[in-house]
Amino acid sequence: MPKPCVFDFVNKAKWDAWSTLGSLPKKTIRQNHVDLVFSLSSSSEASNQGKHGVDEKAQDSKGILVTSEDGITKITFNRPTKKNAITFQMYHDIMLALKNASTDNSVITVFTGTGDYYSSGNDLTNLINDAGEIRDVATSAKQLREFVNCFIDFPKPLVAVVNGPAIGIAVTLLGLFDAVYASDRATFHTPFTHLGQISEACSSYTFPKIMGPAKAMKISKELIRKHEKQKLYTANAQECAAVQERLPIEEYTNALKNFLSRKAKL
Repeated sequence: MPKPCVFDFVNKAKWDAWSTLGSLPKKTIRQNHVDLVFSLSSSSEASNQGKHGVDEKAQDSKGILVTSEDGITKITFNRPTKKNAITFQMYHDIMLALKNASTDNSVITVFTGTGDYYSSGNDLTNLINDAGEIRDVATSAKQLREFVNCFIDFPKPLVAVVNGPAIGIAVTLLGLFDAVYASDRATFHTPFTHLGQISEACSSYTFPKIMGPAKAMKISKELIRKHEKQKLYTANAQECAAVQERLPIEEYTNALKNFLSRKAKL
């Protein structure tokens, strides 16, 4: 293929990657790919095995870690004692990290988690304000919308290295990523129905595209169908119009008469 322009980030990343491979055999290329994925989650693996010896309380003081090396920006959920639950402060920090990564020299941005979990989803403290009262729903929804929009608008390839269980929004966001790698410890859970909640992070649109709509519950199904309703109405109208046009055609009439005639003989 011709060399892509500098603004075609995905194909530019592929072009640069293949250019560095030269005439390497396929077996070596595959191993290099495995080594890359392993290196992206190495901080999580090391934490699991206690290699760094970092105080977990100290880690909790900063919800995410952001590093940039060799053209890769890595954003790591970094609250292992809270199973990497995401606070609104982390929303803000991740949005800032994505904004910076969108204009820096990195080629791709990778998400992973420290410790046993990738992320257990939203921290329940997000529902409580500083006065200990239930947070205004409109404010929470606005923050969530701005947060998800940052993933929708991100111009470079997004990759997730899911090193352990992912729950809630940590799962639903994955539909907006370009690639997802899961370790043998990774699980995916969206407990919205049990909690009386509905889907988020565009999952009412992305998940049916990935998995199909068959398992959706009532409210989620309404959201899913809403995206496709106009297309369904259009298809239905076109089909009915085609039927109406077809009815007067002699060929159709004769075929129908022959069918009815055969049925009468039976």
